[in-house]
Amino acid sequence: QVQLVESGGGLVQAGGSLRLSCAASGSIVRIDNMGWYRQAPGKQRELVATITSGGRTNYVDSVGRFTISRDNAKKMVYLQMNSLKPEDTAVYYCNADVVGLGYLYAHDYWGQGTQVTVSS
Repeated sequence: QVQLVESGGGLVQAGGSLRLSCAASGSIVRIDNMGWYRQAPGKQRELVATITSGGRTNYVDSVGRFTISRDNAKKMVYLQMNSLKPEDTAVYYCNADVVGLGYLYAHDYWGQGTQVTVSS
């Protein structure tokens, strides 16, 4: 069983910063791509950023204020969010492609989400 647990969300004023963390645990052989998605009220879940096991990153153009990073040894991924805007308000979800013990291929896992609210 593999679990992803996010932390670091909260309420922040516009212009502020937050750092989200996501810890993977369980019977993990290897973690491939990891990423962050978000879902605002009434909207579809959208990609924010991804990072490969080698550290190659990909960002949605509209979130140039964010930086994704990971610590492979700790099985963690982070999202540093700066200059936050009210439109960044959403539930942020961690995602990872994980090869679990006893499996040959990666499966897609999601965390439960962490709320980020940016006040104006």
